[in-house]
Amino acid sequence: MPCSSFVKRRRRSTAVAVTVTIVVSLACLNCVLAGTYRSSGIYSAPALPPQEIEYGGATAYGYGAPDAQSVGAPITRKSQAFQIVNQWKYLDFEYPTFGQRQKAIANREFIAENNLPLGVDFYKDRIFITTPRWKDGVPASFGWLPYPPQEESPPIRPYPNWEAHGDPYNPDCSKLISVYRTQIDDCGRIWLIDSGIVNATVSLSQVCPPKIVAFDLRTNQKVVQYQFPADQVKQDSLHSNIIVDVHRNRCDDAHAYVTDVWRFGIVVYSLKKNRSWRVTNYNFSPDPVASDFNVFGLNFQWLDGVFGMSLSLAKTPDEERILYFHPMASFKEFVVSNALLKDESLWPAKAQDLAKYFLPIGERGINGQSSTSGIDRNGVMFFTQVHRDDVGCWNTKKPYDATNLHRFLEAEGNSTLIQFPNDLKVDHEPKQSVWVISNRLPVYLYSQLNYEDINFRILKADADTLVQGTVCDTRNYGHHHHRHELVPEYLFH
Repeated sequence: MPCSSFVKRRRRSTAVAVTVTIVVSLACLNCVLAGTYRSSGIYSAPALPPQEIEYGGATAYGYGAPDAQSVGAPITRKSQAFQIVNQWKYLDFEYPTFGQRQKAIANREFIAENNLPLGVDFYKDRIFITTPRWKDGVPASFGWLPYPPQEESPPIRPYPNWEAHGDPYNPDCSKLISVYRTQIDDCGRIWLIDSGIVNATVSLSQVCPPKIVAFDLRTNQKVVQYQFPADQVKQDSLHSNIIVDVHRNRCDDAHAYVTDVWRFGIVVYSLKKNRSWRVTNYNFSPDPVASDFNVFGLNFQWLDGVFGMSLSLAKTPDEERILYFHPMASFKEFVVSNALLKDESLWPAKAQDLAKYFLPIGERGINGQSSTSGIDRNGVMFFTQVHRDDVGCWNTKKPYDATNLHRFLEAEGNSTLIQFPNDLKVDHEPKQSVWVISNRLPVYLYSQLNYEDINFRILKADADTLVQGTVCDTRNYGHHHHRHELVPEYLFH
């Protein structure tokens, strides 16, 4: 998570108290979509720069001003930090023809209200977005959008094409089934973690083993497909986040780290070896104190373990890096050396001996649960704050404590622009940006989204501008700080 920990919550019989009920009629939603779909399959709304997007103007997809009585209350448009790139009341997909789309609706292969965006990524002129198959009617679980945006609420274009996406009811496990998150590496490849789980909110079905897939973004060709061995997939495993450890001068020697949030492990995959192994540690487990959530008037419990990950910078291919990580149900941040993770001979034989090298470095405080994080070239970590509807930052050259953590929207007094920030990426562009997707996931899971309101947003901010004048600003911080003051010296041997 926040991925879909609601499935496991059901299995564990965890109580969910829903105190807000939103009643909307969905009967005509697909009819509205059908009426606004353009039979040519080409969406030709005029280009609209992110900073000029307004809430009030009607478009082909019918968005207007948010309803003041809806979950989240009126949404403030202005933000000094983040600009809205795209936003939706509900998601649509770009089918080759109008007839194919109508057939998909009639066969309930596409049910608009069952689709929710989860992961976001960016490369050059494309935004990538994931839509896991949590319910029936999700036609593709990974797609893209043009950038700069051509319209405010564009339909998703399946990546790399429709043929790459499998049928969950007649699964071909060589195709994409249910993609959760992605990461773009320094070698121009996008890596995906495909959970293989469909229809999770009704009757969890592991229709295919989890797998790692990577595409070359210059050719859109698949370059990696690796299925996890059965002994690395536990009962109730959910593999939902991925990061890639690679140097641009050694692209064939990549390692992917994939979190298992329900069975509290990280699967490490070596591209060179085409092998994987499972890493375990007690700090991958959830903190019960941080497992209780109260957002949007909903109270629920998520016992999600290790989830968010980010890597320190490396100047050379052989330089040791620090993996920063945290469970979703936790207020703490932890570190471990990537050298330990990449050494297959240590796992599982030395797991007990190495446990002490996975260490906490600080806390975000009460309600400081975070999903994902990313580090820019200046060494600034950006991270989501799902309980606070905010995004934070930390200069990794400083101690990890309250005085060195900054929250952007709290500082602006703008707490409703981002509503449940579910994924965050720092891109690889020459001038880096921070990308965030917010999606009101708890309402989707435990109540009912109001489809008269804006429910999903993709936002971006310039990384340097974002931290200017804050405690995260690296320009005002000397480089005399000793690394061992932040993390143990063993990490830099």
